[in-house]
Amino acid sequence: MKNKVLRIIKYLILVIGALVTLIPFFWMLSTSFKTLGEVYQMPPGLLPNNFNFDNYRVVIEKTPMSTYLFNSVLVTTIVTVGTLVTSILAAFAFSRVKFKGRDIIFTILLSTMMVPSELLITPNFVILSKLNLINTLTALYLPWISSMFAIFLLRQYFLGIPEELYYAAKVDGCSDFKYLIKVMVPLTKPALITIALLKIVYSWNEFLWPMIMVSTPDKRTLPVGLAYFMTEAGPNYHLLLAYASIIIVPVIFIYLLLQKYIIQGITRSGIKG
Repeated sequence: MKNKVLRIIKYLILVIGALVTLIPFFWMLSTSFKTLGEVYQMPPGLLPNNFNFDNYRVVIEKTPMSTYLFNSVLVTTIVTVGTLVTSILAAFAFSRVKFKGRDIIFTILLSTMMVPSELLITPNFVILSKLNLINTLTALYLPWISSMFAIFLLRQYFLGIPEELYYAAKVDGCSDFKYLIKVMVPLTKPALITIALLKIVYSWNEFLWPMIMVSTPDKRTLPVGLAYFMTEAGPNYHLLLAYASIIIVPVIFIYLLLQKYIIQGITRSGIKG
């Protein structure tokens, strides 16, 4: 009986937490169908009086969405693929290749995870300006094609693979690169998908860095397009949230399709918390 009560309390807390998490998402969808007058109505209504689909038509017609979409897909793809490549090579070096100072170097690199990403904006901006890459798509992905968290996650995964496999492959004359591609990468598919999903979500939703780095419409990504609905008289909330509802659809679709790999990848790596 005691266990049953505890289980009910546990599920009740989880349901409340899920509802609290979904409130902002529900509010965004509800507001995207309201008129401007309903947005500023007091007290605010939970649902629109009439579902106004015209907000979505106006958003699509007023913004160069195809250009923004192309830029977002390009940047997200390069960041994701680049992170996977650099993480696989680095994680293999830190888990299988023996060289002097390996663990010390890894510890130093691991400590960089404590540095807030906002602190990297100024040095990254200075470096890219010296390379004449300001207001280019290259500037949007170049600083982010490596991730210490991805290296750490993948290294933990690699360490879980029996070392005897590596030595057996070396005895058979297999090179490190061939062993990495033929053995390690297929065995770490859940971890690689987890890293890819996290990078896709992060890159797709990134707003601050593209807002700073690009100044012309043909270089903007989808999140930067949100600024289009900010006017001197205040934001057009109904249009802004209709636009936000559109741009999150691809990320939600990819997440729902592959979400089981995130839990699988994290649990097998031994990371908790």
